[in-house]
Amino acid sequence: MAARASWKGHLKVGDLVCSVGLYTAVSTSERISFNIINRKTGHRVERQFVDSETGKAVERDDQVKGYQLDNGEYIVIEGDEIAGVMPESDKVLNVQNFVPYSEINKLYFDKPYYLAPVSEDDEDALGLIARAMRDQKVAAIAEAVLFRRNRTVLIRPQDDYIIATTLSFDYEVRKPDTVFKDIPEMKFDKEMLELAGHIIGTKKGTFNPQEYEDRYETALSELVKAKIEGRELPKAKPKPQGKVIDLMDALRQSAKLSAKPRAGKAARADSGQTKAS
Repeated sequence: MAARASWKGHLKVGDLVCSVGLYTAVSTSERISFNIINRKTGHRVERQFVDSETGKAVERDDQVKGYQLDNGEYIVIEGDEIAGVMPESDKVLNVQNFVPYSEINKLYFDKPYYLAPVSEDDEDALGLIARAMRDQKVAAIAEAVLFRRNRTVLIRPQDDYIIATTLSFDYEVRKPDTVFKDIPEMKFDKEMLELAGHIIGTKKGTFNPQEYEDRYETALSELVKAKIEGRELPKAKPKPQGKVIDLMDALRQSAKLSAKPRAGKAARADSGQTKAS
């Protein structure tokens, strides 16, 4: 089944315009999901909004957004008032400028999409833009109204396709000094740095997302399957009890363990494959 575009519009670079679509690149639809049910009846439970003071149910027509003031009171914001300040969409991804890859701070990355032409007539124009960006090692910064909000979008070529990533605004990204300002400057001697470097060297690998397992999702799947089949439920393995040890001793012990040959290492080497530990 062909993917359906989440948004369709036009990509505009100066006077060059082509029709494009945004397709969700990351989805959680394959995850196991649960409904809340009544243990006694087995029926699904419906969510109901109630007044926090009276405890009485509030009908949908009486539900309205409110902004809480410092004194605890609320000012009511009507739906049409919010609609009045929403930006109007012209269905255009308007490229503002191009920036070098090296200047892109991935901390601002929000949600990725595939950017693709909506017809064969637009393939040449989009392909030309992608090729030029790839050759110059730059990405495009565009503005658009997406899903009723104005967004900044980073557009970049990757392999044989194009990625469009919505970016968080600066006020949404926490500054590092709010976390790291109290961490003191630390000095390490040469032996400690060499040991740490040795450990890193023995664990070098390649980035292969297929090797990373969602163990929680796997465990949930096994739990559901066991319940359906009436089997004994799987149990989590007990966590090993850790103990506080000296940093240097920990480095030396890790270096010894990493120096030991691992099972299957020779076989992987023969096949020419490198796998991250």
